[in-house]
Amino acid sequence: MTETAERNFQRHIVHNRYPGRGLVIGLATSGNAWLQIYWIMGRSAHSQNRRFVVEGSTLRTEPVDASKVRDPSLIIYEAMLELPGIYLLSNGDQTRTLYHYLRDGNLFDQALATREREPDAPNYTPRISGMLAPDDPLGPLALSILKANPVDPEATDRFTYRPAPPPRGLGYCLTTYLGDGDPLPPFSGDPLLVPCAGSAREVLESYWSALDTEYRVSLAVKEIPAGGGDSRILIRNRFAGP
Repeated sequence: MTETAERNFQRHIVHNRYPGRGLVIGLATSGNAWLQIYWIMGRSAHSQNRRFVVEGSTLRTEPVDASKVRDPSLIIYEAMLELPGIYLLSNGDQTRTLYHYLRDGNLFDQALATREREPDAPNYTPRISGMLAPDDPLGPLALSILKANPVDPEATDRFTYRPAPPPRGLGYCLTTYLGDGDPLPPFSGDPLLVPCAGSAREVLESYWSALDTEYRVSLAVKEIPAGGGDSRILIRNRFAGP
């Protein structure tokens, strides 16, 4: 299983010029903690004009230079939010949709049923989302990808995954793309088993080093104590800002 995770990591992240945005939920090998990993990449100056900001348990994006932002709708959002016992992450403002629906007693799938793939034709970027909820009767992990239907891109195909908890040192990964291209090829298949070896800091450095240096923008790792307690978020930004 560890060998499979390492092969996936090498093929899909280390040797992949552009997996796009990505998320991972897994178990660290040290510290008895869950990890949530999220990164953003960008090919254009507009997409690269971002950085991560941490406010308590919330991770959000903000522009490095606000004067250069043309359309903030798909690049500025909260990427990680928390409710009591529920830890959310996504690649867009559906994080806030999940927060409101789950806060009101609704389900993960019900929240995402109100959303579509991103409207950025011709790429139609998938919306990827994840939830860690250790006390959920359906299991602690949920992952989702909303993608354009290959026959009719105006329609959205919806895939939800409820994998069993991974062994320590491993996690499940979704990315927006399979690689570079024009248009960009969307991710396909089941979530990938990937490594989460070491401490939160070591995992952050491992993933940051793996991402293409031209396209990587920001990366965050949230460490969540398995026995309860406050989470913490570590970040790396390519651009610190003025």
